Amino acid sequence: MNTDEAQAAVDMFLSAFNAPEEVSVIERLSRALTPEVVFWGPLGRSGGVEAVGRFVLDLRRHTAGEGRMARRSEVDVPGEWARYQWLYSTPDDRTTLSGTDVVHIDRGRIDQMIVFAGDVPSLQGPAA
Repeated sequence: MNTDEAQAAVDMFLSAFNAPEEVSVIERLSRALTPEVVFWGPLGRSGGVEAVGRFVLDLRRHTAGEGRMARRSEVDVPGEWARYQWLYSTPDDRTTLSGTDVVHIDRGRIDQMIVFAGDVPSLQGPAA
């Protein structure tokens, strides 16, 4: 897999969060994800584009107000898997959420996705 292919799928996925109308969320996700995508998110495991769409629409209705999703790193592609960092900010540019996603790409679309919200906590002492 090449970096451009992974970046295109990731950027299309993220664009669903910023779609001007809710009806275009599923259309954008359908271009970024395989129909049988497996999505591991903050609320557990779900499958299919419609389930991911519900997650996206729920986040768009966040109590802090509708925000904007952006990729904040390059898409790192060491093979068939890729990772990238993202942030979700409110209309007044406050970061509401941030994290890292790990995705598996199959024929130019994401077929597996793991969402890690927040930063990885630092060690408080030496590693074992």
